[in-house]
Order: sequence, then C-alpha cells, then structure tokens
Amino acid sequence: MESKKFTVTDDLLASHGQRLLNFIIDLIIQYIIWVCVGETILIFSNVTNSYSLFNTIASLSLMEKCVSALVIWILYYGLTDMYFSRSLAKYFTKTVVVMQDGSKPGRTTIIKRTLCRLIPLDPFSFLGKTPRGWHDLISQTYVVKKAEFEKKKHIVIFP
Repeated sequence: MESKKFTVTDDLLASHGQRLLNFIIDLIIQYIIWVCVGETILIFSNVTNSYSLFNTIASLSLMEKCVSALVIWILYYGLTDMYFSRSLAKYFTKTVVVMQDGSKPGRTTIIKRTLCRLIPLDPFSFLGKTPRGWHDLISQTYVVKKAEFEKKKHIVIFP
C-alpha cells in the first residue's frame, strides 16, 4: 500500500477574519497580562510595605513601558505557540499553527515566527490575497482551521 503525503492546502488556511480576530484577541490578552503584572506588583508592595519596586514601575518612561510590553508579547507568543501550537485567541477561533506537512512546528521555527512578528506592519501582512502573514511566510508555517485540518489529514494518512 502506498503512503500518501499530506500537504497544507489553501482551503485549510484560516480566513482573513479569523486572523484579524486572533490578532485583536491576543492583543487584548497581552494588555490584560501587562496590567495584571503591574497590579501584582502593587499588591506585593502593599503587603510588604515596600514601595520602591512599585515606584520604579510607576515612573517608567514610555520607552520602558513599550519594552515591557514587548517582553510580554515575545513570551506570550513564544510560549503559547511552542507548547500548544496556538495562542489563546487561536483556541477561540479554532485555528492552529502547523508546518506544510501538517506537523507541529519545532522550537527554532516558533522562535523565528515569534521574532518575525516584530517586523513593522507584520500584523497587517496577512490581509493580502492569501491570509498568510510575513511571520508565517518567513517561518514557513501555516495557520489552519483545526477541525478541517484534522479531518483532511486523517483522510490522507488513513484512507
């Protein structure tokens, strides 16, 4: 029996709307994480009666706030994609990140994908003809509709 090789096709790709929704939801989640970190520091300061860390956080410049948000951005995408092949927004939109052969991306690929998100205007790059952003193209990953992907992959691998 000949074994068929699976390949991600355009019909499996997440839609433009799903990609935009992923971006918006993930951005909101990252903002919530950023605020929670600040609030946790405030609570910790109140409990310990040591306000030096809180005062330092409260007096951050705009650039320092941007850097802290960037750290959360990198950790959020890096960790969620690395361990689950999807961010929290992708759970909501029922999408997942895969390689062209349908396999889970490795750590190096996820790191490349995450760092490519830092390219200016990357969040809008998936709004072209095909809903694949620069971070997808450069890392050679695909965001696919999970249910359709699993169904098609099962049919190809186990005809």
